[in-house]
Amino acid sequence: MNLYPLGKMLCSAIFYPLYRIKVIGAENFPKEGGVLLCTNHIDNVDPPVVGSTCPRPVHFMAKEELFKMPLLKSILPQVNAYPVKRGMSDREAFRNTLKILKSGKVVGMFPEGTRSKTGELGKGLAGAGFFALKGGDAVVMPCAIIGPYKVFRRLKVVYGKPLDLTTYRESRTSAEDMTEIIMSEIQKLIEQNK
Repeated sequence: MNLYPLGKMLCSAIFYPLYRIKVIGAENFPKEGGVLLCTNHIDNVDPPVVGSTCPRPVHFMAKEELFKMPLLKSILPQVNAYPVKRGMSDREAFRNTLKILKSGKVVGMFPEGTRSKTGELGKGLAGAGFFALKGGDAVVMPCAIIGPYKVFRRLKVVYGKPLDLTTYRESRTSAEDMTEIIMSEIQKLIEQNK
């Protein structure tokens, strides 16, 4: 049973009025095909906020510890979340991510790997670049959450234009360089929409 549509409806009903969410650029989102959705990370509720504003269902990696909690372990897989071991190379999570991308679905990722304490965009980890380059025909969709999360204050979720990765794949761009390109696209969205 997939609870994603219900979860999206509930999150929209809560977060849209609570944070007066304004979505910009949703029309840029590809209607089909694999998408690596790369977003800055400023709060614990980023995943449900991105999930409720994204035009397509999003699969998120979630830290393995959450899947050991009694209620969450049965709910998370039903809302397209899958486990990742933090701080180490998790081959199964890598395989899952590439499989989802290559099957034409959307994977949501926070390249910084952890929440920003300052609200400023941090350094991205090479994993984002790796998945971008190895994800078959998937495109990268840069996205910026522009806060802060304050009740009844405007929160913006901005979707940029999809990045065609053909040139980067052909020129054998490194995962680190690819991540830097993705992060600079997110930074541009933040600066243009403050």
